[in-house]
Parts: sequence; C-alpha cells; structure tokens
Amino acid sequence: MPRSTAAPWFVYLLECADGSWYAGISPDPQARLRQHQNGKGAKYTRARKPLRILAVEEHVDRSAASAAEYRLKQLRKAAKRAWADAHPYRPAAGATAGPDRD
Repeated sequence: MPRSTAAPWFVYLLECADGSWYAGISPDPQARLRQHQNGKGAKYTRARKPLRILAVEEHVDRSAASAAEYRLKQLRKAAKRAWADAHPYRPAAGATAGPDRD
C-alpha cells in the first residue's frame, strides 16, 4: 500500500486559566491554541482562557486523531495526567507554547 502524503493530525491537551483541561484535534496544535486564545475556538475555551499546550500525540490522519481524542476524553483526570506525561509537548524552535509545565 502506498504511503500517505497527507499531513499528520494531532490530539492536543490544553490547560485553561481555571485549571481545567481541554482536548481537541488539529493539524497544527500551536495555531489552534492561538485561535482558542483569540476566542475563535470551541465554546468551552471561549469561556476559559487556554494558557498552554500540555501534551500532543501525532496520528496519521484526522480519523485516527478523532478516535484517539474520544478515548482521551473518556479518561479520568489522573489517567489524563499520565497520558500528558507520556506525550509532552515540545514546541518547534521559535514557537511559543506558554510557561513551562512544572
């Protein structure tokens, strides 16, 4: 089977100003964070200012990312923390992800 040339999709976990977390998918999590911070994202993040990306996991396509997002959203907070620890966000050189996590 030929390898796909499509860009990968990512599951991301954001930390919001109220301490809550928001999970979503995007081909560019850093750009999506900026959209959320500018009030252009999900209704949830318009009400709670997203501060930073906690974790990111790469997937081959949107479908795989959506399935992984669903599984992540089913987890309790302690399990989400473990997921975040296993998939730490490491921004590309020059990108700004917000303050350090710890």
